[in-house]
Amino acid sequence: MTDSLIRALVEAIHSTPTQAVLYFSGGASQALGWLASVPGASNTVLEVIVPYSRMSMIQLLGKVPVQFTSKETAEDMALVAYNRALKLSKPGSPVVGVGFTGSLATTRPKLGDHRFYLSTRTSNRLWASSVTLSKGLRTRDQEERVSSQVLLKAIADACKVQSSITFVSDLTEDEVPDVSEQYFEEDQELEQLIEGKICFKIFPFLNGTQASNGERKVILSGSFNPLHDGHLKLLEVAMSLCGGGYPCFELSAINADKPPLTVAQIKDRVKQFEKAGKTVIISNQPYFYKKAEIFPGSAFVIGADTAARLINPKYYGGNYENMIETLLGCKRTGCTFLVGGRNMDGVFKVLEDFDIPNELKDMFISIPVDKFRMDISSTEIRKGRDCK
Repeated sequence: MTDSLIRALVEAIHSTPTQAVLYFSGGASQALGWLASVPGASNTVLEVIVPYSRMSMIQLLGKVPVQFTSKETAEDMALVAYNRALKLSKPGSPVVGVGFTGSLATTRPKLGDHRFYLSTRTSNRLWASSVTLSKGLRTRDQEERVSSQVLLKAIADACKVQSSITFVSDLTEDEVPDVSEQYFEEDQELEQLIEGKICFKIFPFLNGTQASNGERKVILSGSFNPLHDGHLKLLEVAMSLCGGGYPCFELSAINADKPPLTVAQIKDRVKQFEKAGKTVIISNQPYFYKKAEIFPGSAFVIGADTAARLINPKYYGGNYENMIETLLGCKRTGCTFLVGGRNMDGVFKVLEDFDIPNELKDMFISIPVDKFRMDISSTEIRKGRDCK
């Protein structure tokens, strides 16, 4: 494959909306150079990590691989990269996680095969390929080049590149890739989320009047059982106070003190947002300090009752210092909390009614009562339904 064809393929990749995180070890290093040397790389590449050492790979995957150079390890790398891409990507952008691990020619003769494994993971597709190279046919540089070609084509396929470019790698007729591919239905994606394999799934029901004005998410979290006008109005006001951003609701499939939602329950609640034309994110994190990790830099919209719990040491094992450190961790991610007034035990409370620790005060922003007050709750709506 000529350099001009490689450049054309990279340009096609950069022209797609897909953003990528790449983790590779033991080969395909030229692919990064190709991606980075063509203008538009920042449209595509979110992060690249090369976990070359044993400990680096173990820390990346959070476990010791059965075999470091294997299809399973490449798939694990791709899944970790996919979750990372979800956290780093522009709101609503399609993402791909890429994993590559290889055992190529080195300074000393190898007893085993020269081989490499690569995998890509998108929201609904897991693709993997294994290639065994003809031993002694190429130098290390040549093996790097051919493995980089195969990896680049895999990235292009994951980005759904529509191109007239004819891709022909430098693999020989005997070096046939062993390819596997698995597609996921929506129910399977949600099951993976509940099991903790993926960190969240976005349903971008964003209508034309809600155009994004920046990468920062403005998130209203809740159970939304049901979604009501108070939720919609609160997020609208929060958006005006933030001066723009990407408005979205967030529902955790995992509850702190209740069983997880079922796939059917999640889909029923998602339908409300589709009908309203509002984006909703389904996560598996019930706690805000964990939400801050997967949605860094976001503005969370909460009620006064939630704010009261956030600054109550009772919910941190009764330890005030633990509470401060946990919330400072949220602050370090760049997250803030916009607090709306709420009826609490028959009394309407606002942010100013609470004693916020000095080191946390700039994290909390009050939503003025004249901007938003709506004495309605999902609980009251459900009670009203039950009485009918």
